[in-house]
Amino acid sequence: MRLTRIQLALLVVAAGCSSGSTPGTAAFPDRRGYFESRIPEGWEFYPRQPVATAKSAMVVSNAPLATDAGLEILRSGGNAVDAAVAVGFALAVVYPEAGNLGGGGYMVIRLANGKTSAIDYREIAPAAAFRDMFLDSTGAVTTASIIGGAASGVPGAVAGMTGVLARYGSMPLARVIAPAIRLASEGFIVDSALAASLAGKKALITQFAGGDVFFPGGSAPKVGSRLILRDLASTLRAISNRGAAGFYRGRVPELVAAEMQRGCPAGVPARARAARACGIMTVEDFARYRPSWRSPLRTTYRGYTLYSMPPSSSGGITVGETLNILEGYSSLPRYPSAEFFHLTTGAFQRAFVDRNALLGDPDFVNVPVARLLSKRYAAVRRRTILADRATPTPMLAAALREGAETTPFAVVDAKGNAVSATTTINSLYGSGVYVPGAGFFLNNEMDDFTSRPGVPNQFGLVQGERNAIAPGKRMLSAMSPTIITDNSGQLFLLIGGRGGPRIITSVTQVILNLIDGQMHLGNAVSAPRIHHQALPDTIRYETGGIDPETIAKLRAMGYSLSPQTTIGASVVAIWRSGNQYQGMPDPRGEGKAAGY
Repeated sequence: MRLTRIQLALLVVAAGCSSGSTPGTAAFPDRRGYFESRIPEGWEFYPRQPVATAKSAMVVSNAPLATDAGLEILRSGGNAVDAAVAVGFALAVVYPEAGNLGGGGYMVIRLANGKTSAIDYREIAPAAAFRDMFLDSTGAVTTASIIGGAASGVPGAVAGMTGVLARYGSMPLARVIAPAIRLASEGFIVDSALAASLAGKKALITQFAGGDVFFPGGSAPKVGSRLILRDLASTLRAISNRGAAGFYRGRVPELVAAEMQRGCPAGVPARARAARACGIMTVEDFARYRPSWRSPLRTTYRGYTLYSMPPSSSGGITVGETLNILEGYSSLPRYPSAEFFHLTTGAFQRAFVDRNALLGDPDFVNVPVARLLSKRYAAVRRRTILADRATPTPMLAAALREGAETTPFAVVDAKGNAVSATTTINSLYGSGVYVPGAGFFLNNEMDDFTSRPGVPNQFGLVQGERNAIAPGKRMLSAMSPTIITDNSGQLFLLIGGRGGPRIITSVTQVILNLIDGQMHLGNAVSAPRIHHQALPDTIRYETGGIDPETIAKLRAMGYSLSPQTTIGASVVAIWRSGNQYQGMPDPRGEGKAAGY
């Protein structure tokens, strides 16, 4: 981790934090310095490095080379959408653990003229999918939703990125995708983060064809070596030449379909294939895929306006409901007190109960968006938070009951156009299935469906019937790309994160740190975090981030607490401070912010 910080120190573009007050938050006292005075000594993620600053434009992502690709496009005259698409394709090359062609994601766009839009390019269940496909003969949930071909939904990343470029981009696809093709065909230098990531997933990757690419001779690429991905370069060139058709028709879907057959006899029916973790995706599934354009959710918090993803993402609703509950308090207790964590935990807990029970793909189920985001509804939820006691989730769920790994990136250009996006293949390296000849890993997003109501998925989420598996359906997601404007309508913050359901709580806490806590960006992103997702009924907190006295007070309130190494790794954020932008990759992970 220290090596990562050293790398980040070398990669930041410019140093310095603004000393002025944050635009649009004059109603709150300036609490700068409070972070430093209250965080336990030796906090591992203390922001030792300055944030990157820029006057005109900024790019932040989890991979330095992907950030460079976006900055290259901006400097060449491209807009924020051009740069975001360049980052997305570059991540598919240099960040294979989460960047992808074999997954999907979401993107929120706010143009300089104030127009907003959102595109949902989440994966969908193949046509042969069925509700109980991951249950064995006894009704128990198997691991087939996590590892192997049956775990993969139909990828949406290429359709989403080419679609948004066609609508809002200013450059041709061939120019925007050129940095990714160059990185794949000429190769890039393996850093310590990628080498460690691959080594940590060797057992998964070597079960499938990716072992030949990433572990030639049985060993992961060494730090400082050059990694060339020729098959991926070929796929990227096909997309460059033919657009989305270069991915969804012809050679690529045929290669995917062939990989689905590997290890499974021909003619095995879908039910038997799923039980054996064999894939069920077909060429026809690829041909049918379409992204969905949606209207961003618009919510407010203490005079700020948030634009976020609607379902099939749960992020916008869950972040919005949490903030609505907290907004009812005229001010929050001082961070990081037990009282502060009690209220934020109570808000998270209630919002996640609603998320898990009421949300799903809006093309398949009726999602009560307006009610869940109303201030009146939040007031009802807030009244169930006791002043000094925890509320057990089972009791709360009964009282309130009605009748997934990622990589975020953010871009703002010189005209003020802004993009916040998050893409994923779910677990690191997805299902482990690598498509030889096409050069990418397939996702394991089918695990984000409810395999069986009441049984947690790999992230511990206990979800409801509305998120059950159905052919052509989008699985619920926790991705939370968000754009915030201040009370004068100016850009205030672009933010997103990775880490399954921890995305929601991490994004929310950074927002609270900036608005209520008046922290600077470096402190806001680095500050110790908690996580509560209703079930398991436990506050997870970062080891060393909360002092023993606060932990004792929370236990006395009735909370179960569990220390974790990190909570919600790899938030990325761009914050407008005065007349400049500040960019920050999370010190819990790798990344780079760069601008001009």
